[in-house]
Amino acid sequence: MDAKARNCLLQHREALEKDIKTTYIMDYMISDGFLTISEEEKVKNEPTQQQRAAMLIKMILKKHNDSYISFYNALLHEGYKDLAALLHDGIPVVSSSSGKDSVSGITSYVRTVLCEGGVPQRPVVFVTRKKLVNAIQQKLSKLKGEPGWVTIHGMAGCGKSVLAAEAVRDHSLLEDCFPGGVHWVSVGKQDKSGLLMKLQNLCTRLDQDESLSQRLPLNIEEAKDRLRILMLRKHPRSLLILDDVWDSWVLKAFDNQCQILLTTRDKSVTDSVMGPKYVVPVESSLGKEKGLEILSLFVNMKKADLPEQAHSIIKECKGSPLVVSLIGALLRDFPNRWEYYLKQLQNKQFKRIRKSSSYDYEALDEAMSISVEMLREDIKYYYTDLSILQKDVKVPTKVLCILWDMETEEVEDILQEFVNKSLLFCDRNGKSFRYYLHDLQVDFLTEKNCSQLQDLHKKIITQFQRYHQLHTLSPDQEDCMYWYNFLAYHMASAKMHKELCALMFSLDWIKAKTELVGPAHLIHEFVEYRHILDEKDCAVSENFQEFLSLNGHLLGRQPFPNIVQLGLCEPETSEVYQQAKLQAKQEVDNGMLYLEWINKKNITNLSRLVVRPHTDAVYHACFSEDGQRIASCGADKTLQVFKAETGEKLLEIKAHEDEVLCCAFSTDDRFIATCSVDKKVKIWNSVTGELVHTYDEHSEQVNCCHFTNSSHHLLLATGSSDCFLKLWDLNQKECRNTMFGHTNSVNHCRFSPDDKLLASCSADGTLKLWDVTSANERKSFNVKQFFLNSEDPQEDMEVIVKCCSWFADGARIMVAAKNKIFLWNIDSCSKVADCRGHLSWVHGVKFSPDGSSFLTSSDDQTIRLWETKKVCKNSAIMLKQEVDVVFQENEVMVLAVDHIRRLQLINGKTGQIDYLTEAQVSCCCLSPHLQYIAFGDENGTIEILELVNNRIFQSRIRHKKTVWHIQFTADEKTLISSSDDSAIQVWNWQLEEYVFLQAHQETVKDFRLLKNSRLLSWSFDGTVKVWNIITGKIEKDFVCHQGTVLSCDISHDATKFSSTSADKTAKIWNVSNGELLHLCAPLSEEGAATHGGWVTDLCFSPDGKMLISAGGYIKWWNVVTGESSQTFYTNGTNLKKIHVSPDFKTYVTVDNLGILYILQTLE
Repeated sequence: MDAKARNCLLQHREALEKDIKTTYIMDYMISDGFLTISEEEKVKNEPTQQQRAAMLIKMILKKHNDSYISFYNALLHEGYKDLAALLHDGIPVVSSSSGKDSVSGITSYVRTVLCEGGVPQRPVVFVTRKKLVNAIQQKLSKLKGEPGWVTIHGMAGCGKSVLAAEAVRDHSLLEDCFPGGVHWVSVGKQDKSGLLMKLQNLCTRLDQDESLSQRLPLNIEEAKDRLRILMLRKHPRSLLILDDVWDSWVLKAFDNQCQILLTTRDKSVTDSVMGPKYVVPVESSLGKEKGLEILSLFVNMKKADLPEQAHSIIKECKGSPLVVSLIGALLRDFPNRWEYYLKQLQNKQFKRIRKSSSYDYEALDEAMSISVEMLREDIKYYYTDLSILQKDVKVPTKVLCILWDMETEEVEDILQEFVNKSLLFCDRNGKSFRYYLHDLQVDFLTEKNCSQLQDLHKKIITQFQRYHQLHTLSPDQEDCMYWYNFLAYHMASAKMHKELCALMFSLDWIKAKTELVGPAHLIHEFVEYRHILDEKDCAVSENFQEFLSLNGHLLGRQPFPNIVQLGLCEPETSEVYQQAKLQAKQEVDNGMLYLEWINKKNITNLSRLVVRPHTDAVYHACFSEDGQRIASCGADKTLQVFKAETGEKLLEIKAHEDEVLCCAFSTDDRFIATCSVDKKVKIWNSVTGELVHTYDEHSEQVNCCHFTNSSHHLLLATGSSDCFLKLWDLNQKECRNTMFGHTNSVNHCRFSPDDKLLASCSADGTLKLWDVTSANERKSFNVKQFFLNSEDPQEDMEVIVKCCSWFADGARIMVAAKNKIFLWNIDSCSKVADCRGHLSWVHGVKFSPDGSSFLTSSDDQTIRLWETKKVCKNSAIMLKQEVDVVFQENEVMVLAVDHIRRLQLINGKTGQIDYLTEAQVSCCCLSPHLQYIAFGDENGTIEILELVNNRIFQSRIRHKKTVWHIQFTADEKTLISSSDDSAIQVWNWQLEEYVFLQAHQETVKDFRLLKNSRLLSWSFDGTVKVWNIITGKIEKDFVCHQGTVLSCDISHDATKFSSTSADKTAKIWNVSNGELLHLCAPLSEEGAATHGGWVTDLCFSPDGKMLISAGGYIKWWNVVTGESSQTFYTNGTNLKKIHVSPDFKTYVTVDNLGILYILQTLE
């Protein structure tokens, strides 16, 4: 240190030791790199304030010149201006050519210029914002030595002052643009006397030798003139920095041909001054990474080691630089208070988050309150109205026009005032303006106006009701989406419980909202406001929530289903059903078609929630340990996380480069593991979605992953198509153990509840148990035997167990094969229960932590949540899809085969079942007068059973292959059958006479009897033929499709016939000339069938005006226009046949889940 500087410090040592408080002085010297943390601790260990000051000065005396300058600057910044003045004469002389300091990267020239100009030091913890700093420097360069204004504009606490100081901390900028120096003035909110004092102090600083005048200016005008002369004569080409300017009249005092950089919350303050103007807007958020960096520097930790609360704090304050810095400074002193300060933020306790010495306001709420107080009185109360806005919501201008009953232009003018003063933000998207508040502003307003909130919410509801009726809301209206999303929120907040119940229990509202935004948000509202809705009627609330939960996969699809028809499928006691029935009856009078499912009371719904988060097959879904979240993954390469109760999406991550096959939550819910066809295993932060680890030691696709159940020593198991299982420790970069033993792909793995065993399922047909500690095989089971009691033929069992899940007691395990789920007792190897519900392969099963429910995920793109008790109690009889139906007056009689091979006769109206006999049948039929039943089998045999005396008649001539369809003629004397052998047999079983119809080249798919001894048949060969069954000759032959013809029918007037095909289309033809009249089920633009799959059956109405078709679901078509009249969605899919009554009012089918549907048109 220079002798002059050293002597000056020693001379004034006593005064310094007596007055200074070392804490914040040391903060600035540490941030500047001239004091170490260990030196700070040494000072803090001194018992008294005076001794701490003495120790600090002793240390400075041992350092170099820059330490003296740093100490001087710290005194200035912390308000010790008198003490700084004592040291001013001792400031060491440094040349502008000095090199950069090794710590801060700032030259001594810059340090001296800024120190003399009173520019604040960098904060103790500083994170650069290069993009903004560069923008400010570019604007300053544009002044080019000429008078002008550069405005840094942003909301309270966004870091404007720090950015202004950082922008001038640049050697070349100062030397080239502002060689006369930089002069910092902290303006703040001032009256005229306060402004005069600021001007007097500035003039004194600029005229230290008093060569211009020996007395202070007496008024603002004189001060303005003095400042102009000083800047012109003594400090030409210098920069004046005005920090925290509130009023435009203040700027007029500095409008004297100077170069000025100013910070403000109100960008309109420069409207009153002349000269070039440039604006640099400062966003209110640092961004997540920068925010975490600041916190890590304050608490001296690596970013990766910060607790979960750090992420929550950044999220809660939206990365506000002020809040992050305030909390960081507090945490430095109280490192165990992460949870405490997070709660203060969440509970809006801003007064608990108090000042650091460098900020002008005592607490965060004061910083925001001062901005509101500066508003004009005539618009201040409009800002209060914004207290009802929610976080992260951009509100269209139209909503506020309705709230304030004003024209758009008037509202925009008021809102622009708020925007100018950084009290509101505007998103200009094309022509429309959308306005939003920062989260901290929302918290501040709700806290400040808490006593008025109910009335404010009531006001917006009242105004909405004046302007809108619910049925008049149209998607093309600017404010439509806002009302659909937040009308219920405003009603609940206004305590308008009656109105809220009327809204939420309205099928019209449900329809309108789900069509626009899907069902998840509505389910969330039923959960959120359950305490209010249950006051009205607990059962009704449950009715609507269950309706949405179980139909969510349909309500999120396009085209949007008819919600009234869906409502008619609800139980008759449900409020949803009753509203749907009322609406349906009104619409039926206007020609609309609706169906009643008359036997639905016999069906038990085992699912609790059905969602469709993915755009392709779902391969896996799992609960978080607390049961609040569900993670899922699939063929669309994404990882999805959503709420378990409502299905609301929380995260969507593009997780891998190929299909994601499995996902798993860690026991502490901090991580989610994913594995993929791309051979990689990845670990993600479950809250933020950040990638934590990537492992790539498997040589083939990785099929499964699972964490241990204890977080004490967290391990991850993975299984791959390379036949190996691997164990991973998240603290290590490489695999801990590899398990050998399977001879084919490992499909699935699960740790036992005590983590001692690992179960694995493989395509080699075994379930193996491994010792986790030693990685040795403990036990091996042949799983295939568990499925041999199933109704499926043994040859269909090639794909064995896809997945397994342990019950909490470790004694039971759940496994999935095809579209079925089985629950097994491990010790006894006995089946406890089974269930179906998915439309395709089940890829994943997982119990909830308490075992009360379990998840299944499937190729059908759905995830189902099941109730374990219901599944274990369920003993429903499942029908095979080969059924026949006879309609007699008001009776509907159904002949069917169930899953345990019993032939049963069901009365469709009463539900009464008569069990007839056990038989191995491939098809069956009833005679028209219910005297006989007939059935065929896989060997080609056909038998007839006389119901009165149980006599059996058997055909002498068998088909060569499986019999697929049989039907009696109206007189019951003849039985017609078709088979895989491409022949149709006409058997007069009473006379033992046979006629064979042979012309098809491939399997005859089906046939239909027509009038006058005619028969319509269709085949895999793509042709449709009309036969005379007496002569056995072909009368007409049509080539309708390139692929298999699945079904045909001819209109009653014989002018039109329809055909369906494996190409997923239904066509209507002119019988006389073979012309194609309509294509009823074309592919959509995306290539997906609009009928949900193959169209497998169809039938004309007696008048020929309507056509019904079956496939993925049932559709009714207008034959004249070719448009769909109605759609009925079955629980399952792949409907094989639809049986239609002669009056075209009753319809019977069975889906692939074995559920029987007897539908009747509503009249």
